[in-house]
Order: sequence, then structure tokens, then C-alpha cells
Amino acid sequence: MIAPLLTARTDEPASVLLATLAAQGASGALSTASGIVYLAAGHVVHVESAVTPDLGDLLTHSGALAPDGWWAAIDQAGRRCRVGRQLVDSGHLAAGALELCHLGALFDAAYFVLAHDGPALRFRPGVAHWLGAVRSVPVDTVLRESRRRRELLHRIWPEPAIDVAPLARVPSDPVELPARRGRALAQVDGVRTAAQIATALACRTFHTLVELRRLAAAGLVVPADPATASAEPGPAPLPAAPDEPDTALLRRLLHALEAL
Repeated sequence: MIAPLLTARTDEPASVLLATLAAQGASGALSTASGIVYLAAGHVVHVESAVTPDLGDLLTHSGALAPDGWWAAIDQAGRRCRVGRQLVDSGHLAAGALELCHLGALFDAAYFVLAHDGPALRFRPGVAHWLGAVRSVPVDTVLRESRRRRELLHRIWPEPAIDVAPLARVPSDPVELPARRGRALAQVDGVRTAAQIATALACRTFHTLVELRRLAAAGLVVPADPATASAEPGPAPLPAAPDEPDTALLRRLLHALEAL
């Protein structure tokens, strides 16, 4: 039996209700204050949050897909909830590339929607996302990965305001940084948030959060004071060694694809 429509905030954490819906094999959309989790037959098929770049941003800003191809797929298949399938069938994107990017976007958004486990707002049975089915992920896997990311970021720097606030540089002498961290620092202007920086870099939000929290731990970045924030760029980072490969994350995504 599908859970009834929730019309008001409850005291039940989103993770608890999500586990219940998974056990029931429910399909629909579970809303929290930070975003929406879409379920199909008790599995997570998509997560969206206003504070992470969406799949279209990641695909088009990275150059993997032309903006015209993205919007054409939405026009042609959005009402039928088959945008993902349209992208593959039209030849605009390989199925494997879509699945990998979709998983990255799903886990990025899930971190903000679920990691801090606020209360659920409502569940709308039968509601589907216009992207359509790409890959489904068990609820337990999504919850476990969200917790893992929260714990990792907390170990790097325990102040979560870095994730959502506009960020400013701390005046300092030029420092040598890894290339990825240097690119993130170059986008910090007193106005942009982590999600906006991730979009500008065509990078997944979690990767960007890791670098921004490392910058905060090094005393180079702080949440901007709205009264004093300036868009003036700080000192440019010195050239550095190539990026550190995020092999652990790639392995987890590949294992998830193989398991599914």
C-alpha cells in the first residue's frame, strides 16, 4: 500500500520515511526543505536540489552535450518523462556517459537533501521526474553515501556554512595549490556559493565542496559577510601539480553501475 499524501511538515526525518517508502515499493516524489527525491518501485531514480547544478548544467557546461541538444530532448520527450532515453536514442549522448553523469548528479543532490536528515514535507504518489529512468539506486545506498560524504567533509573542515553560503577569500600571499583547488579558489569572489562555483567549473558539487572545505581549513576561504563582501578577485594561485585523481569515487560509481 502506498503511503498517503503528506500535506504538512512532520517530525519524521526524511531518511525514516524514505526507508518506509522503499519497503513499500512506492513510486512518487518525497519533498524536503532542501530538495526532492524521486522514487520508482521503492528505488531512487533521481534527486534534485536548488543548491546543486542539475544534470543539464553538468552536461552542457562540460561540453559533453550541446545546449541545443539538451533543450531539444526536453521539448521532444519532457512531457513523456523520457528525456534521458531521448538523449541516447538521438545520438547526442552515449548511454554510459549519461548513466555516470546522472549518478554523480543524483548523489550530489542527495547530500544536500538527506545528509542532515531534516523532516519530510510531503510525499506525492505517482509523480515522476521528466528525465525518466536512467539508473535506479537502492535507498540504503543513497542514505549511506550521503552520510559518508557528510562525515568526510566534516573531517576536512567542520563548518557546514561553507556548503551553502556565498564565499569570500581571506587576503593572503600567493600560495601553491593543486590545480583543482586553485581553480576553485579562482572562482571565489564574495558572491558565488559552492553550487555556483561547481556550475562555473562544470564540476560535480561534491568535488567542489571537498576543495572549498580544504581551502577553508587552510584559512584561505570563509563565508562572506554580506555587509563587507567584495567581488574583487584575490591573489591568483601559483601553478601547481596536476589534479589528484578521485579514484575512490570513480571506483564506487563503477561498482554501483556493475551492481545495478
